[in-house]
Amino acid sequence: MEVGGPGGRAADPRGDEVMKIMLVDDSRTIRNIQKNVLARLGHTDILEAGDGLEALALFQNDRPDLILIDWNTPKMDGITLVREIRSKDQELPLIMCTTEAEKSRVIEALKAGVNNYIVKPFSTETLAEKIQQTMEKAKAPAS
Repeated sequence: MEVGGPGGRAADPRGDEVMKIMLVDDSRTIRNIQKNVLARLGHTDILEAGDGLEALALFQNDRPDLILIDWNTPKMDGITLVREIRSKDQELPLIMCTTEAEKSRVIEALKAGVNNYIVKPFSTETLAEKIQQTMEKAKAPAS
């Protein structure tokens, strides 16, 4: 029995499928800012993790539709988390949201398997654009 949208996901009032998003950042303040931005974009089904190990456990128990990952998290850093997730799930869209702006870091993250990369601080518009780009690519059939 399906509830709302495809795959059992509920639909929001605009008729769009509600997307479950996980935020991985050791800063509660940053997670709250991200939650507020996401809420303005219509995303309210949010999971939160303060470190990489907590995020990995959440991922295994309640797979989200998208994960925003900070590079510098305790217990397991973001790049290790990306590699762990990719070893189990090649399809899940991942966006690295970090202050790490060096080109070598961006390349390392992309090689590890992130779908997109955002340098903090970012605007609501930038986050919306990156989420839209990432989800469109994830839904596109492989060529």
